[in-house]
Amino acid sequence: MQKKKIFYPRAPQQLLRQFMRFGVIGAMGLVWDILLVTVLRPYIGLTAATLLSYFAVASLNWLLNQLWTFRNVAHRDHPILQWLRFLAANSFGFLLNRGTVYTLCFTVPFCAQHVALPLAAGSLMGLLANFNLSRKLVFRAKVPETPLELAKMTVDLNVDPTDKDLES
Repeated sequence: MQKKKIFYPRAPQQLLRQFMRFGVIGAMGLVWDILLVTVLRPYIGLTAATLLSYFAVASLNWLLNQLWTFRNVAHRDHPILQWLRFLAANSFGFLLNRGTVYTLCFTVPFCAQHVALPLAAGSLMGLLANFNLSRKLVFRAKVPETPLELAKMTVDLNVDPTDKDLES
């Protein structure tokens, strides 16, 4: 039986380096997320604290990813437009992340007491989705020209070794 490439993707070393940088920034963001939620929760409650914290940390992560993870990718957009696209592209990761946080906090009393655990679990849930969507939709050398091209870029699992987005 022949193994199909879709099930055994061979990522080049540059992609792994990009993912590691993205993960380091995500880990730093997790620390900020935990601190912000811990400080804000007594004043505005868990739900508002996690939403406000996510927005602040996602904005910081966009800036750090632009400066470090994807620094060699052509940045054709105005920074505000790119930031908005980053927030929009990572909305799926947001649903995974905060869905996990809320599920754990509202169903497991231990997690409601120790919010760092569900925040870490939520961060891991959104990591792969956020990396793939950020790389393919936000930090791209080639911007999609049509909705169909955007859809194809989003679901494409093949990694082209000559992809300019992997330069770092």
